[in-house]
Amino acid sequence: MLRRSAMMMGLLCAGLGLLGLSHEAAGQAGGMVALSDGTNIENFDQAGNANWRVGERTIYADRGNGFLVTKQSYADFRIRAEVWVDDIANSGIFIRCEDPEDPGANTCYEVNIFDTRPDPSYGTGGIVNVARVNPMPKAGLKWNVMEIEAGGPQLTVRFNGQQTVSVRDTKHARGRIAFQYGQGVVRFRKIDIQPL
Repeated sequence: MLRRSAMMMGLLCAGLGLLGLSHEAAGQAGGMVALSDGTNIENFDQAGNANWRVGERTIYADRGNGFLVTKQSYADFRIRAEVWVDDIANSGIFIRCEDPEDPGANTCYEVNIFDTRPDPSYGTGGIVNVARVNPMPKAGLKWNVMEIEAGGPQLTVRFNGQQTVSVRDTKHARGRIAFQYGQGVVRFRKIDIQPL
C-alpha cells in the first residue's frame, strides 16, 4: 500500500512537471507570456514619479505622474491587459516607445484610457494624433480588457472585445511598452504579451 502511494505521488509530481514545461513551451512557441499577474512589477522599469505599487493582485498608482516601462523592446506583438480606472483617470498603454526614460505621444504610439479627455476623438480606445475613436467607449469604474496588435505598420486596438481603431502608420517601428499613470486611480492586472 505504501509503495502504491509513493508511485502515485511520483506520477503526480511528474505530471505537474510536464504541465509546467508545456506552459513554458507554449510561451516560447509564440503563445501569450505573462508580463505581470498583478503580484509583481519585476518585468518593468519606472519612468517619472508615479507611486506604482502592488496590492490586491493589481499594479496600481494614485499619485504622481509616470510610467511602468517594459525592460524589453518589441516590434510586432499582441498585448492584452486588464485595466480598472476611476471616472477622472488619465492612463494608457504607450507602444514602441523610442525613449524608455521619457515616453510620450511624440516618441510612442499612445493608446489612450482617458474618458474625460477634452478632445474625446482621441479618448479611450484611440491612438493619440494617429487614430480617432468614434464612438468612444467608457472605461470608468469597471474592469476592462484592452488588446493592442502591432504588426508592421498595422495597428489595431480592441476595448472589451470591440475594435475601436485600425490604422496603418510608420512613425515607430520598435520600442518598449509603457503603462501610464496621469491622474485618478489606475489599476492593471493580467498583462500578457505575444511577440509576433
